[in-house]
Amino acid sequence: MRLFGSHGSGEFQRSQFRRCGTNTVFETGVLVFHPGSISLGNNVYVGHYTILKGYHKNELVIGDDVWIGQQCFFHSAGGMSIGSRVGIGPGVRIITSYHREEGWHKPILASEIVFAPVSIGDDCDIGVNAVIMPGVTIGRGVQVGAGAVVTADVPDYGVAVGVPAKPVRQRPQIVS
Repeated sequence: MRLFGSHGSGEFQRSQFRRCGTNTVFETGVLVFHPGSISLGNNVYVGHYTILKGYHKNELVIGDDVWIGQQCFFHSAGGMSIGSRVGIGPGVRIITSYHREEGWHKPILASEIVFAPVSIGDDCDIGVNAVIMPGVTIGRGVQVGAGAVVTADVPDYGVAVGVPAKPVRQRPQIVS
């Protein structure tokens, strides 16, 4: 029985994306899987050796004026939306699926896959090496500290740090 198969080389053409806005920069070594399920806004920067892993269902949507640092990993099987004017530090991991624990009688790898979307609001800053877990909603204007592991929602303008990440204060709201 064959358990695994290749997802391809990660090589891509801009025309393969569902949408690829103007002034989008892909640095050397960026890999993209299932680009047909990925929409990128205008003025998006994708840093060196980042992996954008789309999926055959659900969508990865990135807004305008987004900066993604090098060596990030976005796995959007459960669906992912990233707002506009968001900065994402190097090494950030965003995951949208996991294997449900079904007890000792079954290997975790053979267990059901659960899909849970991640949403990041406008005007956020996600610190270096932060991890955003499946099902999390990060509100508008949130700052996530470096190395934080976000396992629960963070309200608008919150500052969340630690493992697991906890809100430690509120930022002043942006006046538009």
